[in-house]
Amino acid sequence: MTNDTIFGRILSGEIPCQEVYSDELCLAFKDVAPQAPVHLLVIPRKPIKSLNDAMADDVGLLGHLLLVAKDVANQSGLKNWRTIINTGEEAGQTVFHLHVHVIGGRPLAWPPG
Repeated sequence: MTNDTIFGRILSGEIPCQEVYSDELCLAFKDVAPQAPVHLLVIPRKPIKSLNDAMADDVGLLGHLLLVAKDVANQSGLKNWRTIINTGEEAGQTVFHLHVHVIGGRPLAWPPG
């Protein structure tokens, strides 16, 4: 997979973002179309199309993404939040670069959509 999605373009610096965290493995930034007062995205620098495309050797990266999601949620003042990984078109994935949504700041109903 090439890194030609909007997230690949953000990672390359071609498209700016409102960064909240960055390290050698991932980038976290504010969603441009927030669904709640806090809506962040955590994306790996490695171009993985979806969770379905992750491999056994990605286990450390996947765990890191979740820990970063927790950290950016806490840094944003959230005590409660939802993490979402949409996998596939029918599940609502619109950008085919693995990403973790961190959503909070208001009551969230269940089930979603």
